[in-house]
Amino acid sequence: MKSKSLLSLLSAALLLPFALSCGQKIECSVPAHIEDGRIVLETPPREKGQQSALLMRCEPLDTVRIGIIGVGMRGRSAITRLSRIDGARIAAICDIKSECIEKAERILERQGCTGVRVYGGDGGWKELCAAEDVNLVYICTDWKKHTLMAVHAMQQGKHVAVEVPAAMSIAECWDLVNTCEKTRRHCMMLENCVYDFYEMSALNMAQQGLFGDIYHVEGAYIHNLDHYWTEYQDNWRLEYNRDHRGDNYPTHGIGPVCQVLDIHRGDRMDYLVSQDSDSFHGSAVAKELMGSEEFADGDHTVTLIRTVKGRQIEIQHNVYAARPYSRMYSITGTKGYASKYPNRSLAVGDDPERFAAPEKVDSLLEAYKFDFVREIEDKAREVGGHGGMDYIMDYRLVRALREGLPLDQDVYDAAEWSCLTELSELSIRYGSLPVAVPDFTRGEWDVIDGFRY
Repeated sequence: MKSKSLLSLLSAALLLPFALSCGQKIECSVPAHIEDGRIVLETPPREKGQQSALLMRCEPLDTVRIGIIGVGMRGRSAITRLSRIDGARIAAICDIKSECIEKAERILERQGCTGVRVYGGDGGWKELCAAEDVNLVYICTDWKKHTLMAVHAMQQGKHVAVEVPAAMSIAECWDLVNTCEKTRRHCMMLENCVYDFYEMSALNMAQQGLFGDIYHVEGAYIHNLDHYWTEYQDNWRLEYNRDHRGDNYPTHGIGPVCQVLDIHRGDRMDYLVSQDSDSFHGSAVAKELMGSEEFADGDHTVTLIRTVKGRQIEIQHNVYAARPYSRMYSITGTKGYASKYPNRSLAVGDDPERFAAPEKVDSLLEAYKFDFVREIEDKAREVGGHGGMDYIMDYRLVRALREGLPLDQDVYDAAEWSCLTELSELSIRYGSLPVAVPDFTRGEWDVIDGFRY
């Protein structure tokens, strides 16, 4: 009986691509079809007058005048950081909740920020985007509104910084890319983990060849959110997980390792396969907090990605785990290895099969700090924001806008790192079928020779 059941499952798995190719509709936010055993999503043509945003430069700004939409937890933290950066001024804030506005105003007063306009109500964010004295819109709302607000802000002639993920579907990813290319306004996703001190030193080591040829990298977001679920307005985050399978929060894990592999700067993600567990703890939490009888998101999701140049990326997601926090960051190469969790570790040099002593790890991390990190590290740690990486992220953004430089994270990063949300859901929905990762650069992924700060 068991053998017959196993045979039936194997037969169904083998026949799945054929069955789909014979007419089953692919449920996706953009047109998709089966090709050579993979789900392939159609790439929209670049419209007339639209041009690549690779290494895009814009007119330098004397002062970056910032309008913040959403002054809840993340927005209020942004006020504290941005008010400490030379050449940046908070010009306006917006929120639909008066208590959030009141808390933000107290922070503004403590930070010595004056003349800050306040917008409220359902349409207040559009008024902020239209304000003539705002040139950067900084979006800290729930993620379902990220793309809507970012696109509108760019259409109003504003640069955009948008919290993670920047988009929740492939259609939204293309909306961000196309609007940036049309308006020539920057769109940066606020992925702070690429500015973690360990990740930046490890990136420099990788770029200097310390690990040899890198062929496997790992990243994750493993964080039990039991203490935070009720902090999300109207339960928006748990509600989204109730309705969607897959990796709903991929960017903390994928961002740093994409920089290591020069994604769309010499290599690109080719295709992925995802699988999840059943929901054990997540469904129980949703039933307790929302009365939900059904819950889509598996407790643990794993996504494997292969790049065009034959490297492998492993990404995991779990916000229900009874285990310590981890971003699972690691690099494996022909000459060495680096990992951050559970301990900062390096295995390089003459004996890469043994972990270096802690003092040697500290010495290497110090030796491979980028120069700009040395310059601002003390202030970053003082101002804070996840140990200082949030401040570095904001500092780098403001500096690029003031000097007319390309951003560290461009709109293609925002799309590539966010697209795993829908792609992983697609793969799981169709029996872990491979899904081709869209090329948001439309064929220009190898024009730039490597990621560089």
